[in-house]
Amino acid sequence: MKNKVPAVGGICESLQGRDKNRFYIISAINADGTVMVVDGNFKKFASPKKKNLKHLRLLPEISEIIGEKLINGDKVFDSEVYSALKTYNCPQPAETDGENK
Repeated sequence: MKNKVPAVGGICESLQGRDKNRFYIISAINADGTVMVVDGNFKKFASPKKKNLKHLRLLPEISEIIGEKLINGDKVFDSEVYSALKTYNCPQPAETDGENK
């Protein structure tokens, strides 16, 4: 099921552009149908990336800790965002069953 409503702290995947297939956390929602996204590595809070919603696939997962910090105006570190997205952007290699070919 596709989530069509963006939320601050929500996780999304880029579908278009040179950052295609990268995962981000939404840091802000703009009134013009765009969102500001960060990944803690290439796009940091100092310079978030502006993305159109139609170029994103919104995932049902939300990083609640980061979302609460952003809503409350607390400081969020890039390392926290990077750690939250590590499982998405750096998938672990599949385990083999001991077969070497």
